[in-house]
Amino acid sequence: MKALREEALALGAFRAEVIRVSEISTDASFRSLCASNACGNYGKNYMCPPDIGGIDELMRDLGTYETALIYQTVGSLEDSYDFEGMMEAGRKHNELAQKLRLSAAEKAERDGNPELLYLGAGGCRVCAECGKKTGEPCRFPDKAIGSLEAYGINVSLLAQTAGMLYINGQDTVTYFGAVLCRKRSDQESGGKRE
Repeated sequence: MKALREEALALGAFRAEVIRVSEISTDASFRSLCASNACGNYGKNYMCPPDIGGIDELMRDLGTYETALIYQTVGSLEDSYDFEGMMEAGRKHNELAQKLRLSAAEKAERDGNPELLYLGAGGCRVCAECGKKTGEPCRFPDKAIGSLEAYGINVSLLAQTAGMLYINGQDTVTYFGAVLCRKRSDQESGGKRE
């Protein structure tokens, strides 16, 4: 995870830190924020509620991971109403998330193939339009990234836990992502242990 932290910084993350998953604060009530549909993805993105799964199940799954790389990107805005700037910063964040996903998968293969969970900001944005909206199955299930909030993660507390600022100054927008890691058992990894 430390090598992945350096990779995240090299790829353009503003900050990146490794923490224990047991330190991450979750709360099922965050699902109601998703249900309010402020982002417009509720029921319209396979990696968002309700399609991503039940909140209790996702929070339980989250608890089975051991360590997490938490990273953030910070985008500059013309002013606090710069919606286009926010969308561009979000696009750049998601590009970084996909590059980090590829790098993490390569490193995982070399390091005994631990299981990784990738979480990002808001709904998955791999496709310009999610197959959920067009009645198609997910086009890239191996690249799809769920959101931190869909797993019940309190992102403002996550920032504090990782020693980061949730807001990084006036006329900026900050996005968060995470890569969670758990070691596979000997049986799951085909008996290989390194």
